[in-house]
Amino acid sequence: MQEVIRVEDQHYILATSSRAVERAHVLKDGDTFAAFGRDGDIHAIGLSQQGLFHDGTRHLSRFELRVNGVRPLLLSSRTREDNNVFGADMTNADVMSGERVILPRDMLHLFRARFLWSGTCYERVRTFNYGREAVSLALTFDIGADFVDIFEVRGTPRSRRGDVLEPRIESQAVELAYRGLDGLVRLTRFSWTHPDTAASDSQIRFDALLQPQEAVTIDLTIACAQGSRPRSRARHDAALAALVRRDLQEQAQYCAIEASDPLFNQWLHRSAADVRMMTTETATGLYPYAGVPWFNTAFGRDGLITALAVLWANPAMGAGVLRFLAATQATAVDPEQDAEPGKILHEMRGGEMAILGEVPFRRYYGSVDATPLFVLLAGEYYRRTRDRALIEAIWPNLDAALQWIDEYGDADGDGFVEYARHSRNGLVQQGWKDSQDSVFHADGRLADPPIALCEVQSYVYAAKRHGADLAALLGHQSRAEELRAAADRLRDRFEQAFWCEDLGVYAIALDGAKRPCEVISSNAGHALLTDLAHPDRARRVADTLLAPASFSGWGIRTLASSCVRYNPMSYHNGSIWPHDNALIAAGCARYGFSDCVDRLLTSLFEASLFLDLLRLPELFCGFHRRPQEGPTLYPVACSPQAWASASAFLLLQSCLGVAIDAGENCVSVTRPRLPATVNQITIRNLTVRAGERIDLEFTRQGPDVGLSVLRRDADIRVSIVK
Repeated sequence: MQEVIRVEDQHYILATSSRAVERAHVLKDGDTFAAFGRDGDIHAIGLSQQGLFHDGTRHLSRFELRVNGVRPLLLSSRTREDNNVFGADMTNADVMSGERVILPRDMLHLFRARFLWSGTCYERVRTFNYGREAVSLALTFDIGADFVDIFEVRGTPRSRRGDVLEPRIESQAVELAYRGLDGLVRLTRFSWTHPDTAASDSQIRFDALLQPQEAVTIDLTIACAQGSRPRSRARHDAALAALVRRDLQEQAQYCAIEASDPLFNQWLHRSAADVRMMTTETATGLYPYAGVPWFNTAFGRDGLITALAVLWANPAMGAGVLRFLAATQATAVDPEQDAEPGKILHEMRGGEMAILGEVPFRRYYGSVDATPLFVLLAGEYYRRTRDRALIEAIWPNLDAALQWIDEYGDADGDGFVEYARHSRNGLVQQGWKDSQDSVFHADGRLADPPIALCEVQSYVYAAKRHGADLAALLGHQSRAEELRAAADRLRDRFEQAFWCEDLGVYAIALDGAKRPCEVISSNAGHALLTDLAHPDRARRVADTLLAPASFSGWGIRTLASSCVRYNPMSYHNGSIWPHDNALIAAGCARYGFSDCVDRLLTSLFEASLFLDLLRLPELFCGFHRRPQEGPTLYPVACSPQAWASASAFLLLQSCLGVAIDAGENCVSVTRPRLPATVNQITIRNLTVRAGERIDLEFTRQGPDVGLSVLRRDADIRVSIVK
């Protein structure tokens, strides 16, 4: 299980068991997700992250299948490539009466299937009798619902909880309920149609007489609801059809990518399916939730980086993210939420503990980088789509974000954006490396706030440049000139304040006394992402980060092994994060460092070959790559994690050198390369302007890469630079 303690006011997840051992399957739909064992069971003890969760609360904490009182034997299990359906093939174990076997093993085949739709878990068990005699079949599900908050599952202690309500037992339903301290009643309702059923608040039993070569199918739904009883749910087949239909609609928003290497192809398809699974329909459009199990909710930074990574392949996600974050932007000063006017959301939670304020994350704004990333994404989105209507609609939000950068982000007026926590229970470190010990000096001393992070200045530089372009677009010429001048000043000051000549990188941060924290960290690579790094120094940064102290063979570590706080098993001080590497690769591509891009893409793809489902997790350990061995897993990493999965898109874009400008109706390809194992990549239905698409094919031609236009609509132009 995981346990959360507080270390110097920092929430910290303790790990006392490893997800690497659990090998749990995961399903997600909207605000609902399920994590369970390989056989499909949810166990009430140990492995505490298992369960069916809805809107931050566990609605199902026990769900164990038995055949005639005995746990069935697992043959195999899998989650479909589209992430929609879990399936398991099982058979019966020997069933004994005294010393006599009354049902030999392997006589019954059980196929167990599960999916989530509209706050409901749909379970189907089909049992076929391969024996030569009739079998009296009793399928039982041991059930339980503890209604604990996701933060309780993580280990945060509570001094008191609400009340478990009297269960309702009906002829074809069981309802378990809990009234929280927030006054909300949370319900879990089990329902079925099979006639021969007996039920209690802890077990549902289905009976059937199964003749030889006969099958019986049992459908069970588990609906989650808050405040009132669940509305009538769609039947199994209708719900599954709706789920598949929606997934096909979401797939159609992406271009289709096919590679000649089957494993590379599987990696891309798995990454795409994971991004789609994490994407949730909100009132303002589609938004990628951060990760399962701990972060199945909207995070500003994660959503922005995920949308940026897939922007070339699916710009519609960018629109959803921009609308959502504009709608949730802070409008007033609230120290307990680390909120200030114009600031972009960090995290939003809907569970009981968040509603009550036991944790500060109901609507929390403690991230320093989400606000400039919001403007950065808006600029890149407009270049990609020329969607002027959206930019006009959110311009007040963009302008408010730019004002936050100057007024609250740069409170001391030195030209850099810094952070310091105001909330009593909020995050101490408010960059993407938000562990309490992630920002420090060369001797290991933690940096005192307010802290100006290296990568944040890169995002701010891009925000000011994009903000200037968007202001000019909308006729605000004086504002545009002001922002351009500010960006130029920031670039000059950044070089003077952050460059560490002896290390060959930019400092991770400036502390409250404006002293640089001179350590080699992956943060420096983000300065390449927005062209903030001086061209004469960009190559040195790339070479430093790809030297053995930082590059493990599986990717760039968050911290070089030469640093005093380096630990390859640390969350942020030596581990490897796919999204971090993808952003660095995108920066390398901007400066023309194709060799660096190739190394990063290849290393992460090869890492995925050792991972379950070829799924890149949130992070993995930073140990040096050993021959014929895979990467070492991090024990409590989220998997899937939206920005980790989206990294495959950004890495491929950086490798192929693809950029799209809808205003020019042009696809440009700069210094294209193909991954080492891939000889051909075909991209179909790549949207340039709304309704206008193009099909491209990249083919290896000796040391070169050739580009063919297979199909194009209207007057789409293609340019290539080698």
